Amino acid sequence: MGSAKRRARLGKVIAIANQKGGVGKTTCAINLGGALASLGNDVLCIDLDPQANLTVGLGIDLNTVERSIADVLIDSNISIASIIRPTKTKKVDVAPATLELSAAEVELFNAIGREMALRDKLGRDLTERYDFILIDCPPTLGLLTLNALVAANGVIIPVQTQYYALKGVAALLKIIKTVQNRLNPNLKVLGLLPTFYDSRTILARDMLDSLKDLGDHQVFGTVIRQSVKIGEAPTAGVPITVYEPRSDAAKSFVDLAKEVIGAHK
Repeated sequence: MGSAKRRARLGKVIAIANQKGGVGKTTCAINLGGALASLGNDVLCIDLDPQANLTVGLGIDLNTVERSIADVLIDSNISIASIIRPTKTKKVDVAPATLELSAAEVELFNAIGREMALRDKLGRDLTERYDFILIDCPPTLGLLTLNALVAANGVIIPVQTQYYALKGVAALLKIIKTVQNRLNPNLKVLGLLPTFYDSRTILARDMLDSLKDLGDHQVFGTVIRQSVKIGEAPTAGVPITVYEPRSDAAKSFVDLAKEVIGAHK
């Protein structure tokens, strides 16, 4: 049983990517992580955004972070395991970021095999220890996002239900295709995730339809609606599933978690 369970657990590494800022990537990473944990999974959230909003949103004081994912990427002697911190949320750990990650990205540019830096560090020790590893990407299509796509085997693309949001998705899908062809044939688009949805506007409803017409990529059945509670939760340093577990917002992230678990069965 032991080895079968281990095999089954291996390799659920999910990048949450979209080069547009403000689409809800970090919100998705924190709250999907919380929802997966509430369903009994061990979750590691990796913060790959120099703004470090994921790290802060999970209740970590940046002043207490001595080593971050920046050190891991540029120093071959520093492992991800050595920087992992528990969060205030049971079964959710974080590999924190700090502002130094911007400098690390610049330094990576001169390294050989630079798009493999994260994948090289994501060993079996982590894929056996955690059921899900979620990577929050920065709002750019630079080297950090590329590292996430090379290290992951699934990608979730949060998309704001607004007209101009679709244009950016096409560019990201193109990059993903290139990564699949050249660097990571195991990468699968798990789906587009409609965020900040307001069903009262006709535009948002039309957008949801046009998302579904965007080609052969699945759109998650779960839609993340506008919500005050979702905005408040990170200031408390916990996911919405802990902050307000009975809220509609928490329920929608649990629904999303179930879809994500289903996609990996």
